[in-house]
Amino acid sequence: MSHHTRRVFLLQVAVAAPLLSAVAARAQGAKLDEKDPQAVALGYVADTAKADAKKYPKHSKDQKCSNCQLYQGKPADAAGGCPLFAGKQVAANGWCASWVKKA
Repeated sequence: MSHHTRRVFLLQVAVAAPLLSAVAARAQGAKLDEKDPQAVALGYVADTAKADAKKYPKHSKDQKCSNCQLYQGKPADAAGGCPLFAGKQVAANGWCASWVKKA
Protein backbone atom coordinates (compact mmCIF):
# COMPACT_ATOMS: atom_id res chain seq x y z
CA MET A 1 0.00 0.00 0.00
CA SER A 2 1.50 3.35 -0.95
CA HIS A 3 1.82 6.20 1.53
CA HIS A 4 -0.78 8.21 -0.36
CA THR A 5 -3.51 5.55 -0.18
CA ARG A 6 -2.64 4.72 3.42
CA ARG A 7 -3.00 8.41 4.33
CA VAL A 8 -6.37 8.61 2.56
CA PHE A 9 -7.55 5.46 4.32
CA LEU A 10 -6.53 6.79 7.74
CA LEU A 11 -8.28 10.10 7.08
CA GLN A 12 -11.45 8.23 6.09
CA VAL A 13 -11.31 6.17 9.28
CA ALA A 14 -10.76 9.32 11.35
CA VAL A 15 -13.85 10.92 9.80
CA ALA A 16 -16.04 7.81 9.94
CA ALA A 17 -15.38 6.79 13.57
CA PRO A 18 -17.25 9.69 15.24
CA LEU A 19 -20.14 9.29 12.80
CA LEU A 20 -20.47 5.60 13.60
CA SER A 21 -20.40 6.38 17.33
CA ALA A 22 -23.22 8.88 16.88
CA VAL A 23 -25.30 6.36 14.94
CA ALA A 24 -24.73 3.69 17.59
CA ALA A 25 -25.70 6.09 20.38
CA ARG A 26 -28.86 7.07 18.53
CA ALA A 27 -29.77 3.42 17.96
CA GLN A 28 -29.58 2.78 21.71
CA GLY A 29 -31.49 6.01 22.44
CA ALA A 30 -35.10 4.84 22.77
CA LYS A 31 -36.17 4.14 26.34
CA LEU A 32 -37.85 0.81 26.93
CA ASP A 33 -41.58 1.10 27.56
CA GLU A 34 -42.87 -1.13 30.37
CA LYS A 35 -45.77 -2.06 28.05
CA ASP A 36 -43.44 -3.37 25.32
CA PRO A 37 -44.29 -7.08 24.79
CA GLN A 38 -40.73 -8.22 25.59
CA ALA A 39 -40.71 -6.04 28.72
CA VAL A 40 -44.04 -7.47 29.87
CA ALA A 41 -42.84 -11.03 29.26
CA LEU A 42 -39.78 -10.44 31.47
CA GLY A 43 -41.58 -8.42 34.15
CA TYR A 44 -39.54 -5.26 33.40
CA VAL A 45 -40.26 -2.20 35.51
CA ALA A 46 -38.42 1.13 35.31
CA ASP A 47 -38.33 1.27 39.14
CA THR A 48 -37.15 -1.86 40.93
CA ALA A 49 -39.36 -1.01 43.92
CA LYS A 50 -42.42 -1.59 41.71
CA ALA A 51 -41.59 -5.19 40.78
CA ASP A 52 -44.46 -7.60 41.42
CA ALA A 53 -43.48 -9.31 44.69
CA LYS A 54 -46.08 -12.07 44.31
CA LYS A 55 -45.02 -12.98 40.78
CA TYR A 56 -41.27 -12.61 41.52
CA PRO A 57 -40.73 -13.66 45.17
CA LYS A 58 -36.92 -13.86 44.78
CA HIS A 59 -36.71 -10.18 43.78
CA SER A 60 -35.13 -7.80 46.28
CA LYS A 61 -35.03 -4.01 46.10
CA ASP A 62 -31.22 -3.95 45.83
CA GLN A 63 -31.47 -5.74 42.46
CA LYS A 64 -31.55 -3.20 39.64
CA CYS A 65 -30.42 -2.97 36.06
CA SER A 66 -27.30 -0.94 36.93
CA ASN A 67 -25.91 -3.85 38.97
CA CYS A 68 -26.99 -6.57 36.51
CA GLN A 69 -24.48 -8.54 34.45
CA LEU A 70 -26.43 -7.67 31.27
CA TYR A 71 -26.48 -3.88 31.78
CA GLN A 72 -24.32 -2.11 29.21
CA GLY A 73 -24.36 1.40 30.68
CA LYS A 74 -21.95 2.85 33.19
CA PRO A 75 -22.97 2.59 36.87
CA ALA A 76 -23.59 6.38 37.06
CA ASP A 77 -25.76 6.47 33.88
CA ALA A 78 -29.51 7.00 34.24
CA ALA A 79 -30.09 4.39 31.54
CA GLY A 80 -28.13 1.95 29.41
CA GLY A 81 -28.42 -0.76 26.83
CA CYS A 82 -29.39 -4.35 27.50
CA PRO A 83 -29.01 -7.23 25.03
CA LEU A 84 -32.46 -8.52 26.00
CA PHE A 85 -34.06 -5.33 24.66
CA ALA A 86 -32.13 -4.57 21.48
CA GLY A 87 -32.13 -0.93 20.44
CA LYS A 88 -33.73 0.23 23.69
CA GLN A 89 -32.36 1.63 26.91
CA VAL A 90 -33.40 0.30 30.29
CA ALA A 91 -33.56 2.48 33.39
CA ALA A 92 -30.54 2.04 35.66
CA ASN A 93 -32.99 1.73 38.56
CA GLY A 94 -35.16 -0.74 36.61
CA TRP A 95 -35.45 -4.50 37.00
CA CYS A 96 -36.57 -7.60 35.08
CA ALA A 97 -36.81 -11.31 35.81
CA SER A 98 -33.53 -11.95 33.94
CA TRP A 99 -31.49 -9.97 36.47
CA VAL A 100 -28.10 -11.56 37.18
CA LYS A 101 -25.70 -10.15 39.76
CA LYS A 102 -22.78 -8.37 38.14
CA ALA A 103 -19.50 -10.21 38.75
